[in-house]
Amino acid sequence: MPTLANHCRASRSTLLLRAVATSILWLVLLGAGVSAVSAADPGPQPAADRLLFETDIEPILTVRGCNSGGCHGKSGGQNGFALSLFAFDPAFDHAGIVSAARGRRLAPASPLESLLIQKGTGAVPHGGGKRLDPDGEDVRTLVRWIEQGTPKAGPDDPKLERISLSPAPRPLAPGETLDLTVTAHYSDGATRDVTATSAWHAGEPAVLDAADGQVRAGAFAGEGTIMARYVGSIATWSTGVVPPGSIDAAAVAALPRPTPLDEPVWQKLATMNILPSEQAAESTLLRRASLDLIGRLPTPDEARAYLADPDPAKREKLVAALLDRSEYADFQANKWADLLRPNPYRVGIKATLSLDTFLRDSFRENLSYDEFVRRLLTATGSTWRDGATTVFRDRRSPDEIVTLASQLFLGVRLECAKCHQHPFEVYGQKDFYSLAAFFSRVAYRGTGLSPPISGGEEIVTVGESGEVRHPLSGIVLAPTPLFGTALEIPAGDDPRVALVDWLTAHDNPFFHRAAVNRIWGDLFGVGIVDPIDDFRATNPPTNPALLDALVAEFRAGGSDQKKLLATILRSAVWDRSSLPNATNAGDFRNFSRHYRQRLRAEVLADAIDDVTGVPTSYAGLPEESRATQLWTHRTPATFLDVFGRPDPNQDPPCQRDPDATVVQALHLMNSTAIEGKIAADSSRAATLAASELPPARIVEELYLACYTRFPTSSEREPLVALYGREGRSRRQVTEDILWSLINSPEFVFKD
Repeated sequence: MPTLANHCRASRSTLLLRAVATSILWLVLLGAGVSAVSAADPGPQPAADRLLFETDIEPILTVRGCNSGGCHGKSGGQNGFALSLFAFDPAFDHAGIVSAARGRRLAPASPLESLLIQKGTGAVPHGGGKRLDPDGEDVRTLVRWIEQGTPKAGPDDPKLERISLSPAPRPLAPGETLDLTVTAHYSDGATRDVTATSAWHAGEPAVLDAADGQVRAGAFAGEGTIMARYVGSIATWSTGVVPPGSIDAAAVAALPRPTPLDEPVWQKLATMNILPSEQAAESTLLRRASLDLIGRLPTPDEARAYLADPDPAKREKLVAALLDRSEYADFQANKWADLLRPNPYRVGIKATLSLDTFLRDSFRENLSYDEFVRRLLTATGSTWRDGATTVFRDRRSPDEIVTLASQLFLGVRLECAKCHQHPFEVYGQKDFYSLAAFFSRVAYRGTGLSPPISGGEEIVTVGESGEVRHPLSGIVLAPTPLFGTALEIPAGDDPRVALVDWLTAHDNPFFHRAAVNRIWGDLFGVGIVDPIDDFRATNPPTNPALLDALVAEFRAGGSDQKKLLATILRSAVWDRSSLPNATNAGDFRNFSRHYRQRLRAEVLADAIDDVTGVPTSYAGLPEESRATQLWTHRTPATFLDVFGRPDPNQDPPCQRDPDATVVQALHLMNSTAIEGKIAADSSRAATLAASELPPARIVEELYLACYTRFPTSSEREPLVALYGREGRSRRQVTEDILWSLINSPEFVFKD
């Protein structure tokens, strides 16, 4: 029976024989002139034939998907083999292929037998399937690179500076194809066609798609962006798919242009062969303006007065009056509460109320946007008295707060760069953590000797020092604006002040663009950049000139949100009808018509209270309180939850789904609470039924209350006829009509 000692002696003998055999093999190979993988320099190669890992091998791994998030590029790699996501760290990738696992992935003596190639071609079972053609150019390149000794770029090699796409963008017809060329530009002035080894991504593949250097237009009109990636660089190519034909130039010239915002939209539509819809009816604009600015419906009396007013300046006067109403602050604060509202179970109910008070006071004072953000991001003090500090109570680490701040105030989703290079941008971990360093000196203390218990008061202060380190290198990172230079912040100073100074500077490329895009997107249902907080090269603005015009207006007005809102609501773009014409039915991004939006949960709840005449009683709030005045999700309200009120216990709490659902429709139809409001003795229906108004006037009142318009004759006549039927009381008919109006799309949507 073998013993452990015999086994060890046998193992040592086997290893010795293997070592001798390997030495002999190396001598033979070296004598035959075959190079091998080693730490030694393989020697200079002819410039035309010399391959480098960064410029020749990494692109193959990217194009074939080896370093994607679903394969070896995911965190921790796949089956023991890890690559950096989309080749953001070539040094790591080179070591992983050449040195890791004792070099088992390469066979220098017989490159074709390398595990890297054998698995890629499917000769050896591979979880990712066949990625390489055994007879293709990629395999030949890999073999040559291994034969050359797996070289990588040195300090004297030209560096890749950028890539470009050609030819220049031009409109495409539906179904048209166009060949694109990707050119790499190097630090020594050299260029190289890298089309074949570039990866492609389409933002809207149904409109514009690309593969292997060819862009293909879809069957329908629209706009799209193509991205090419080579090594660590990206380039984008955007254009529109334009239907054949042309539009009447005289019709374009005749379009109204009351504000600087109109011309960029009309010009863009002309390039797309699109004419905008007609102006909406006055009743529609009244309802739209009221919902846009104060989140509530006009009363029947307000509607009658406005529609009867012959003053040509009545819209401007209406907008000014709405902006001065108290509901404006509540409505705007309700929107920002979505973006900032903390988890009350984590920060406490008093801190949640404190933040809500800060938001409402800010809009009541009409703080400039610059000042609003400054107070928010540089907040110090008690979470019970200084409401903006609650944001720092909820998001306690620099990486948490910078994720929120970059998305809200830069319009950039940096969270991807927290762990790896952004897949569709040039942001990396250094950018993320250098920006987070602005929050490194935020400090906390309780009101006593110990930290606050959950829900207790906490004091947010600025410490003498603080640091943020790169998670991989461990290097301390200085506070650095995005794409800027590192700042030196003296000890004891608050780096957040320097951050806000950079944010609010007029030459900041992010801050005001993100702000006006959010305001525009809220009014129109879609941003110039959409999603509204996702500015990136691969998601460009659909109308850069419009975005520039909005920024110019915003800055000229001192970042006064009321002034910008007034300008937008005065524009001809805002007052378009939602009804499409023959040219714009397929347009959902260029503002050729108004895009209908379902009312927010709180706005719809208040609208039902208004048209029924029966307010909802909310726990913990005074009687007659409106849903837009709620300040915590812990206030129970089934209706609000059904219609998308965000839960701050979930991450992120700011997400609302604007789409209508079957559950919402069923709730409107069957809710006992809504039925109770309609049938209440104090309801609008009961009051109208008990009045001496004729049926035609009752129907008119209900239409004005729900739709802000008078009924047409075809709508009025069948409803009036219901009052003459046997077995139906005047009140029952009135209740039924009100129920049907509430359950209509015209009521639930902003037209």
